[in-house]
Amino acid sequence: MAEDQQVEVLTSQLAKFGVSNVTKYPNAHPELNPVDVFRSHLTDLLAPVTGVDPKIIYPALQWTQSLEKGDLVLPVPALRVKGKKPAELATEWASKFPESPLVEAPIVAGTFIQFFFKPAPLGQITIPSILNNQSSYGFNKHLGLKDPEDPSKGQKRIIVEFSSPNIAKPFHAGHLRSTIIGGFLANVYEGAGWDVIRMNYLGDWGTQFGLLAMGWEMYGSEEKLLENPISHLYDIYVQINKLHGPQHDEIKEKKKNGEDVTALEKDSWGRKAQGYFKRMEDGDEEMLALWRRFRDLSIDRYKQTYARLNIHYDVYSGESQIKPESMEAAMQNLWEKGLNEDSKGAVIVDLEKHNKKLGKCRVKKEDGTTLYLTRDIGAAVERYEKYHFDKMIYVVAMQQDLHLAQLFKILSLMGRDDIADKCQHINFGMVQGMSTRKGTVKFLDDILKDVGDKMHEVMRSNADKYAQVDDPEKTADTLGITSVMVQDMTGKRINNYAFSLDRMTSFEGDTGPYLQYAHARLCSIGRRAAIPPDTLPTADLSLLADSPHAMLLLRSLAQWPDVFANTLKTLEPVTVLIYLFRMTHLLSSSYDHLKVVGSEKEVARARMALYECARVVLGRGMRVLGLTPVERM
Repeated sequence: MAEDQQVEVLTSQLAKFGVSNVTKYPNAHPELNPVDVFRSHLTDLLAPVTGVDPKIIYPALQWTQSLEKGDLVLPVPALRVKGKKPAELATEWASKFPESPLVEAPIVAGTFIQFFFKPAPLGQITIPSILNNQSSYGFNKHLGLKDPEDPSKGQKRIIVEFSSPNIAKPFHAGHLRSTIIGGFLANVYEGAGWDVIRMNYLGDWGTQFGLLAMGWEMYGSEEKLLENPISHLYDIYVQINKLHGPQHDEIKEKKKNGEDVTALEKDSWGRKAQGYFKRMEDGDEEMLALWRRFRDLSIDRYKQTYARLNIHYDVYSGESQIKPESMEAAMQNLWEKGLNEDSKGAVIVDLEKHNKKLGKCRVKKEDGTTLYLTRDIGAAVERYEKYHFDKMIYVVAMQQDLHLAQLFKILSLMGRDDIADKCQHINFGMVQGMSTRKGTVKFLDDILKDVGDKMHEVMRSNADKYAQVDDPEKTADTLGITSVMVQDMTGKRINNYAFSLDRMTSFEGDTGPYLQYAHARLCSIGRRAAIPPDTLPTADLSLLADSPHAMLLLRSLAQWPDVFANTLKTLEPVTVLIYLFRMTHLLSSSYDHLKVVGSEKEVARARMALYECARVVLGRGMRVLGLTPVERM
């Protein structure tokens, strides 16, 4: 439904309660967010009571994490009124608050004033908003406009760089965090109206590929490559690292102790790998043909895994795609600004002069080949020139905190604050207990198969329901993926967690299968009730007003637009996840009190409208997280 039509419907609903208009404050969108109706109304009433500018009051009215504390709360200190203590002001203002057709009498809690919405207008405003907006309910495309006052100036553009695995290595659970978080962030910004470019920046260049190429010469089998390319390339990687790894660690330790490692380095596997990589950088066609083949095989396999995780990309980039002239131009800039220094044949930038924590970083090796940092500098400049982004997010593990801080600082010192100021590192903790080099990696496809089999086993335990599922194996796979992803999102991004198949397949507590069950049950209620969906908007919603369970669920559903807006600030999947679990707990406790099948016709229709709204919000929230809601399980 178009916004002007939504405004007409809202105006009609409010007229029933004697409210003639809703003041449009900055960032208020009552046609999209039911709570904004109440927020604007409260602002109108509080302005004469407090003597404070409405533009200060409106943004101070906050949604609450706990419904026991109200639907909106006003922290009195936020209004910055001098002369009286905040607790005294709270009591005074609450006593002067006029009677309202939309809001109950306020409650004072210390320096806070709590406001609870009246049941009848809450239902009449919220349910039509959800039914009319459907899957777009909660999203606000105005947030992504370059100028909210002038939509003709277009959307803001964001690049989200995420996942970014190394070619010829399996997609393991260690990659999962970047993929899940990056996919989620792209969904959030898209819902907020940004023009989102999803980018996969593959690790397809550098000495590590030289190591793989050398391993291929020693251990490669054309037959095994054709049979299972990813597995064979991984085996080669592990084999060559059994030679390179101990030697690399020995050299590192000797350097740390101040010993001379010149002779050891000269004949090392690492030095040989650098030689292979130099041939690539010098344009050796034999090496480049091998590289292209490995890269293409890897991308084809990654795409299959991404499809299972509801992930797609607009751009498959990679270190190899960065033009040499871009890196040379960056190096020239650094020399001209006096930032580069020679260091035993290598080129370094001493960032300690600007920030001691950033240290010194190499931008070119002794043999003249580029490094990851050099390529990242070139990539940032190229992307800005091509896409003219307003923001670029790097979704990379916290182990790379220093690297990205160095990158942003170098861009700034180059005089490219126009790029540096638009870049943000979204970091995260690690999935512990994994190492590709040591060969202890757990492949994601194997993990998903194990979890899917577990879910399939559970589904089979209920023969009647199992028989009704169209494609049990696909549904089990979806449930397995959900359980893995939800486990990853249950804590804050920065937290590490130990990989545990037992925990991710558990049905105890707030889990992925619990969310899927809640969605499937709502779909089941709709099928059994058989009430035509097009009759729900005309349901008599006043029949819900006397039910405490209906009102609690409604109050929670009304919060979704504010939760989504808050997610754009926190950039944490757990913000959405916590909300969905709280909402589904209210949903579960309502079933015995709000039966649809067997109830009087109009009561059943009103309750079905409520449950349909819950299904819309739950499904939308799950999709923001990257999950696929199931209809039967």
